[in-house]
Amino acid sequence: MNRTMKFNIISLLFISIFVLSCEDDLDVEPNNAQTEFDFLNNPDNAVQLVNGVYNKLLDYNMYSFPWIGITSITSDDADKGSTPTDTGTDKHKMDNLTFSAVDVSFNDVWRGRYDGIYRANNALYYLELLTIDPVLKNRLIGEVKFLRALFYFDLVRCFGGVPIIVEKIDINDSETINQVVFIRKSKQEVYAQIELDLADAIEKLPLRGQYSPNDLGRATKGAAQALLAKAYLYQQKWQESYDMSGEVITSGQYALLADYAHVWREIGENQSESIFEVQATLTKGIRDYTNVQGPRGTPDLGWGFNTPSVNLVNSYLPGDVRKEATVIFVPSVLWDGFVAPNTWNNPRYNYKAYHSSLAESWNDDKGETAKNLRILKYSDILLIRAEAGFQIGMTSEAQDRINEIRLRTGLDPVDSVTLESILNERRWEMAMEHDRWFDIVRTGTASSAMAADGKTFIIGTHELFPIPNDQIIASGGLLTQNPGY
Repeated sequence: MNRTMKFNIISLLFISIFVLSCEDDLDVEPNNAQTEFDFLNNPDNAVQLVNGVYNKLLDYNMYSFPWIGITSITSDDADKGSTPTDTGTDKHKMDNLTFSAVDVSFNDVWRGRYDGIYRANNALYYLELLTIDPVLKNRLIGEVKFLRALFYFDLVRCFGGVPIIVEKIDINDSETINQVVFIRKSKQEVYAQIELDLADAIEKLPLRGQYSPNDLGRATKGAAQALLAKAYLYQQKWQESYDMSGEVITSGQYALLADYAHVWREIGENQSESIFEVQATLTKGIRDYTNVQGPRGTPDLGWGFNTPSVNLVNSYLPGDVRKEATVIFVPSVLWDGFVAPNTWNNPRYNYKAYHSSLAESWNDDKGETAKNLRILKYSDILLIRAEAGFQIGMTSEAQDRINEIRLRTGLDPVDSVTLESILNERRWEMAMEHDRWFDIVRTGTASSAMAADGKTFIIGTHELFPIPNDQIIASGGLLTQNPGY
């Protein structure tokens, strides 16, 4: 695809007045710094300010190795992979469900999201002060609120109740930090904030088709609606989830791709099935996302982590094309003609993370590939509609949405659905896409699912990940720990 159509998220102009994380403060000499007066009187800075929030999505502590570890390697869909002696620091603990509060992955995920929230809050503060076209201002505010909701959605799924920070924080204001930054709110309060941000974003954001090609990839009304439908699903607000997913479906903005295997390839980026993706380029990719999961051995394509499990492979029905599109089997010939040799260390790898050096944009830098990460997809919305519909007795609608998905799978349509069959369909459709752990936890099936994978899920503890010990120490003990850790 034409990558010049992706909106520019790589040329950040971080001005000292909106430095975006305590750790990354820029030391700018006074004679080189742009004053607040200059900044507020240059409307062109508004878009750049918001691009800085998007840019956070590319960082290593957002959707790379730490996220892969706690969302995928923990689940029955994946194993640690790599080599037996390469633990990935703590990924062997994720695989065995023996993790604890001191493991670095949890601290990375926590810090990544709060860095993003800090950026979002600063952006919102300065957007309100900027004198720019009100239509553009509203849209930009909507984009930032969508992103802030996304950050909180990740946090609440991982840790439950967390601190809610929705204002620009002075890092020297110890009183506010102690009362706001270090105090956990309830899970319900976090979801309420997510709903509030997304409701405002829905009002302010345009439809996908109303953006110019140069703004491809920005948050849209459909993205905010999709994330809200998902947030409702996690809270078992079935009617609200059913209605909101219906808004996305009836908008006419989205459709399934004809070929399931294309969804995660470059050819599928920002196409009709995409609702929201992290936008990557060759020079500014999602740091090490593909490298972490690339096949390891000879020839070496990556670190070899997060390999599809036998449990996942055996779960597919015969003839389901999604298995071959999700799992690289060794040996085999890949879609681009590359030969997957038996000199690789593992018998399976994640096909959805594979970035082709032969048939896709490539500059020989495995750490900065131009592969987008799908965060919200249309098939996810169809599955949400089906599950929520089933829960409120709309079984005919649930069946129709499942059959819509199965049209491209090589499987026959179903004559009826159960909750179990819907959740199975969700597993096969969304495999290796970082939802499986959360799905088995929220549906109460984690204990049995993990037992079938030979692992022990501790009821009353593993529903949440531990609050990072480093954060508890930094708070002086104000942050409380989750049960069992």
